[in-house]
Amino acid sequence: MHIRILLFLCCIVATTTAWAQDTATQKPINFLKKITVGGVFQARYTVSLNKDVDVNGIHHPDTEDEVVRNSFSLKRARIQMKAEVSDRLTAAVLVNLADFTSDPKGKVLENAYISYRWNDAIHFTIGQFRPSFGLEDLYPVDVVKSMDFSNQYYAFGSNGWQSFQLGVSMFGSLNQKGTLPIKYSVSAVNGNNRNQPSDNDNGKLISGRLELGKAEKIAVGLNGGWGNVHSKGVYAAGIDIATVIPLAPKLDLELQSEYKRGNNHVLYYGLPDSLRIDPISKYQMGGIYILPNFRYNIKYKKLTSIEFSMRYEYFNEDIEHNGNARNSFIPMISLAFLKDYGGRIQLGMQIDDYKRDIPSTKTHTGNLLILQVQCRI
Repeated sequence: MHIRILLFLCCIVATTTAWAQDTATQKPINFLKKITVGGVFQARYTVSLNKDVDVNGIHHPDTEDEVVRNSFSLKRARIQMKAEVSDRLTAAVLVNLADFTSDPKGKVLENAYISYRWNDAIHFTIGQFRPSFGLEDLYPVDVVKSMDFSNQYYAFGSNGWQSFQLGVSMFGSLNQKGTLPIKYSVSAVNGNNRNQPSDNDNGKLISGRLELGKAEKIAVGLNGGWGNVHSKGVYAAGIDIATVIPLAPKLDLELQSEYKRGNNHVLYYGLPDSLRIDPISKYQMGGIYILPNFRYNIKYKKLTSIEFSMRYEYFNEDIEHNGNARNSFIPMISLAFLKDYGGRIQLGMQIDDYKRDIPSTKTHTGNLLILQVQCRI
């Protein structure tokens, strides 16, 4: 593992050295010192349609006590600052102030990285960022075609493959004007999630993504990774597809689907020694989702589109041991205002159906009705 990481870092050093030797023939770097500030705010009103399930999806077997079945909440309050130090060098910080409403330990700070652009084919990023390991890593949550990211995104994120991680990445695009555009990304991360002072072991997670085509027409992504967690080998792999199908002059069908499978080392190490069954390779998680989104581009005054989506997802956190499979249905209708979802009103449901309900936990069948209002700046 150490040799692989060293080889990866050597590739970065070699590329940087080649750039340094070639600076005499390139245009001088222009220091722009441009700073941009953005963010997103999401507020929700949630209603549980089950009398024994609260607004957080937790089951309460004793309904004699009051169960909080409706509530206003602040889902996200993100502020991002991006500084273009030069036409090649960028620094970015993203914080979510809504995390202060609960225990902020290990939260709040989301992105904090430095990115260097050599050309379209070669970029480097170091710091805390989202490694590319699927469709959902390619865009922020405020433009997702559903109420939130998928269950598999959060599960693979807690296992270190997605979401916000500390490490280094090299990525770029090739043949963007050709018949088959290509994008790639290679990352090496600690894999113990965000806002950690250091890694919790000597292992690292190395992952890669190769995307062929363009999502505006059709694109296929291949994702794979391997690494060591507390001296035990782990892996993850997946495939995804995205396409846009014009149905009428103002009506499009946007279709996204992902399948992933990999080791669930968080589950493995979270079990007591008496219940843990070796080897770690037997602890497998996996799932698939399909997300069709019908978008009608109305463009009436400030209203830009009306959308309807229905995401179906199957996810099992412990496939090999007859785990508790979860089926989720997320129907949603939304009104989009201004450009790039500058304003958005979403009305949807989160319908969860578990193979086995576990009383007094979130692993329980429930139905939530959600009204969400969003503003991007």
